[in-house]
Amino acid sequence: MRFSAAMTSSRKSAFARMEALWDAEEGSAEADELEVLSILVERYEDEHYPIGPADPIEAIRFRMEQQGLTQRDLERFIGSSGRVSEVLNRRRGLSLRMVRNLHKGLQIPYETLLDEEPA
Repeated sequence: MRFSAAMTSSRKSAFARMEALWDAEEGSAEADELEVLSILVERYEDEHYPIGPADPIEAIRFRMEQQGLTQRDLERFIGSSGRVSEVLNRRRGLSLRMVRNLHKGLQIPYETLLDEEPA
């Protein structure tokens, strides 16, 4: 328990220090310190709080929300309204044509669209 509390305290201290250094002049010792702290925090978080690969359907839904799109707007990328519904409800996988269209039209990374859907 002590270790966990100490790590939380250390993370808070690191974030507070990074905030204090945020506007440091490029090339200064403070800017170098900010860079080192940000690398250390990123590595710590990657190790202790890994983020799994993005889910393709969630990425599509997120982009729809961002751009105010409806399922009807996806028809030009995926196909008929029935096909859009099947894809969004995980009853049909994405074809390569759909992946290309979604990537080109909505700028969703290929890596995200090609990732296997969760079980």
